[in-house]
Amino acid sequence: MTTTQATAQVFVAAWKSLPKKTRSEVIHEMLRTKELREDLIDIAVARSRKTGPFRPFRDFLAERSAK
Repeated sequence: MTTTQATAQVFVAAWKSLPKKTRSEVIHEMLRTKELREDLIDIAVARSRKTGPFRPFRDFLAERSAK
């Protein structure tokens, strides 16, 4: 296990031990921070599209340049 993985496990264990109200406040605080909010949105979008159809990046670029 890497140091990063171990840190993540400790963080998640600590998160799970927090009362629901405290977790909610932490999430709200994270969403108030622009950079963290953008990261969370990026992660949510990527996860939602993970099982979607594959589209080659070159096709995407070609479509964007045609507009």
